[in-house]
Amino acid sequence: MTRLSVEMLAADTVEPITSAGHAQLGIAVLAGIAVIVLLITKFKLHAFLALTIGSLALGAFAGAPLDKAITSFTTGLGSTVAGVGVLIALGAILGKMLADSGGADQIVDTILAKAGGRSMPWAMVLIASVIGLPLFFEVGVVLLIPVVLMVAKRGNYSLMRIGIPALAGLSVMHGLVPPHPGPLVAIDAVQANLGVTLALGVLVAIPTVVIAGPLFSRFAARWVDVPAPERMIPQRPSEELERRPGFGATLATILLPVVLMLAKALVDIVVDDPENTVQRVFDVVGSPLIALLAAVLVGIFTLGRPAGFSKERISQLVEKGLAPIAGILLIVGAGGGFKQTLIDSGVGRMVLEISEDWSIPALLLAWLIAVAIRLATGSATVATVSAAGLVAPLAADMSTTHAALLVLAIGAGSLFFSHVNDAGFWLVKEYFGLSVGQTIKTWSVMETIISVVAGGVILLLSLII
Repeated sequence: MTRLSVEMLAADTVEPITSAGHAQLGIAVLAGIAVIVLLITKFKLHAFLALTIGSLALGAFAGAPLDKAITSFTTGLGSTVAGVGVLIALGAILGKMLADSGGADQIVDTILAKAGGRSMPWAMVLIASVIGLPLFFEVGVVLLIPVVLMVAKRGNYSLMRIGIPALAGLSVMHGLVPPHPGPLVAIDAVQANLGVTLALGVLVAIPTVVIAGPLFSRFAARWVDVPAPERMIPQRPSEELERRPGFGATLATILLPVVLMLAKALVDIVVDDPENTVQRVFDVVGSPLIALLAAVLVGIFTLGRPAGFSKERISQLVEKGLAPIAGILLIVGAGGGFKQTLIDSGVGRMVLEISEDWSIPALLLAWLIAVAIRLATGSATVATVSAAGLVAPLAADMSTTHAALLVLAIGAGSLFFSHVNDAGFWLVKEYFGLSVGQTIKTWSVMETIISVVAGGVILLLSLII
């Protein structure tokens, strides 16, 4: 939520909403979300168009003039894209460079060479978590599935014993750890500190990925015992390269933005003086824009050049990395527009008052709202941006750590029970050669475990810090 939005909300809360106002706004929210759900699920409309139409429907049902609803939507779209659009673009470029240079394959092969037997599921979850930091979920799946299938086939492992840990690592990173689009949008909406959210996200991710990955995979392998499908083992990107980057250089490049952002958060806590020179330096180098830009520029020399890429090839790689994210940027932007429409129509204030009247913990409320939207739309990103808009006012009086936990609660709820209306469900089903029932027993249950365990850890942390 922008500063302007906070001021508008503060100015707008002089007189509380009447019960009739609550009823009308409640109906408006349900109608707006219902429009989005129907357009996405029934009419198969792109999420960008569905969110745009749903935002206008929300404004109309809330009784707002159409021109005001349009202004709210476009303002929210613009501020969201301005806040996270460049970060998503830089992350996409880094991910494309990592995949095409063979750097990702180098990390995979190095770790697998040192793992075997019972340690293999743990190796897979480690690989997926590291690779998943800069990569979008779908890209990570496409990149890691060939490895999962080859390891399962050559090592005579159960496909689920190897595949579930890899999927868990990717999914947890996608839902909880910036610079993925969902967490970034939620951070922007509630004005949370990115470094603190990143640190707490990693802290929550560790027990979550252990339980949902290697531990759950034991049960998944018993429930669904299928061989690796031969037809789904594609060629790996690095097989066409004469050479590829080293393990150390690749790992350092991936972790560079994480280290810079965490260092900024640590300095902010230790120094806590905005005029201090050290803090001002880290405020710059640890900002998401500079941290990701630095990783991309370093990656040109640590990933692109060692792979033998010319200047022209690197330029083409950047262009190819940007092309697939157009749809993601539009969805995220439209989600920001939907969020702003919610706020400006008074829905955010309504949620704030209801949470006080019902005594529902803010973190639990955020998780439940994200779960409901995830189940309805199938999209973790739509669930995140919509829930963030609804609960953003709750963060106004929160501490830095609790605002970060609110972001993580939204992210955890957005991963709940992926089913037939989620593109990720079908991606996993086809790559692993599973039936719908088998996919529900494995992938869907795994996503639910991630959501519930992460939600529980977040609530526990809120009592401690």
